[in-house]
Amino acid sequence: MESLRYPPKPRPGDRVAVVSPSAGLPAVFPDVYELGLRRLREEFGLEPVEYPTTRALGADPRDRARDVTAAFADPTVTAVLATVGGDDLITVTPHLDDAVLRANPKPYFGYSDNTNLLNHLHRLGIVAYHGGSVLVHLGRPGALHPVTADSLRAALFTPGWYDLAPAPEWGDQPKDWRDPATLAAEPPMFPGGGWHWQGPARVVRGRTWGGNLEILHWLLAADRVGRVADHAGEVLIVETSEELPSATEVYRILRNLGERGLLAGFPAVLVGRAKAWDFDRPHTVEERRAYADGQRAAVTRALAEYAPDAVVVFDVDLGHTDPQQVVPYGGEVVVDAVERRISVRY
Repeated sequence: MESLRYPPKPRPGDRVAVVSPSAGLPAVFPDVYELGLRRLREEFGLEPVEYPTTRALGADPRDRARDVTAAFADPTVTAVLATVGGDDLITVTPHLDDAVLRANPKPYFGYSDNTNLLNHLHRLGIVAYHGGSVLVHLGRPGALHPVTADSLRAALFTPGWYDLAPAPEWGDQPKDWRDPATLAAEPPMFPGGGWHWQGPARVVRGRTWGGNLEILHWLLAADRVGRVADHAGEVLIVETSEELPSATEVYRILRNLGERGLLAGFPAVLVGRAKAWDFDRPHTVEERRAYADGQRAAVTRALAEYAPDAVVVFDVDLGHTDPQQVVPYGGEVVVDAVERRISVRY
């Protein structure tokens, strides 16, 4: 793995690429997408630049890779934002022009299926950013969540340290994008319960790696993850998707990371708040609580077996729940279990 470096940051007024290397959902939900673009312009002062596959559903992986490569190659573009996730970006990354990416490093923002591209950039030595979806976060119904907006703004424009903090409220029940009328009101939220810490009271400083847990398993199967030694000392970030994997599946994926030798090398683990509601599984509040408890127990069990000395923080707002805080991918983080603080360097 190459030495990781932070790309230069954009400034208000700059042109930024908006790409769909995973699912081309702007073609299906144009109202949500246009809302996200408008906020990118009006609230962040950035001018979005689209590519041939940005609004194309089912585009050939080679064409999507060509657009990502073009976004990095364009000297007038200073950052690259993914519109949304999906389920097949693993077929796109082999077609990227790595020489172009290395020669033109830029901040890349995405999460979920974009874990494929975040991991790819990590292996090229480029720090990227886990979070910030044009549809999900910039296109949030009602208004941008202030926690999301503050974190995304800092990650885009500010090169220094940023303290994460537990969100005062959270939600995991999005509005129906098929009905544009739902964009007028904010989604339902619950009172925040803070972070939950486990492990020794010590301070860990390292660089981040990880992402969506299900995608990490795919990457392992495709042999797209670096050597164990490449990741030793890094801080693992993990979160689960709207597919709501079972506690058993979560444990097994982490167990497999442990059997590969990866888990033992992580001195700290940041676990995203578990999303526990989706349209085909409209869980009650009690069912959501039970699901989240099962997820935490599964993670705790796996880490107790393979990384018993790791500092672990649960319910960090870095995944598929609302709001979302951006975490640098390959960038620096301090996990302070003494003062119970998490700081990231954007």
